[in-house]
Amino acid sequence: MASRANYMGLATKAMQILMAQESYLREQFSTSDTVTLAVWELVKLRISQINQCAFCIDMHSKDAMAQGETSERIIGLNAWRDMPLYTHIELVSLELAEHLTFGKPVDDKIYSNAVETLGEQGLVDLTIAINAINSWNRIVKTFKPEVGSYKPQ
Repeated sequence: MASRANYMGLATKAMQILMAQESYLREQFSTSDTVTLAVWELVKLRISQINQCAFCIDMHSKDAMAQGETSERIIGLNAWRDMPLYTHIELVSLELAEHLTFGKPVDDKIYSNAVETLGEQGLVDLTIAINAINSWNRIVKTFKPEVGSYKPQ
């Protein structure tokens, strides 16, 4: 395989912006009663599955396991609608994540359900998080860091 550009080194300022966004989201979700760090990790993993981003699937599976997520819930994530393993907050978050990842418009029913479940701040932060992981997936699928090289911190 041909060598790929070092995107982290070539676009340092842009990567710093993306990393600052991740820091903001981590801070928000670490104190949230709705969209928690665990929910965020499930959303990142599900979106990475949809986008078939191997590096990110590996990374977010490892991160979820390190945070105490069960293998049953990680394996079941691909069929989350039919698995009785997820909370209402997780279901609403996953629905929004898939909806936006597939580029569908958010109608009043989905919006109202998300605000009712997550609150306005939770919905704003989750929308930013969904955008962020979709962005990371596209960057990583282009520059292909080595799958399996990620180690949870």
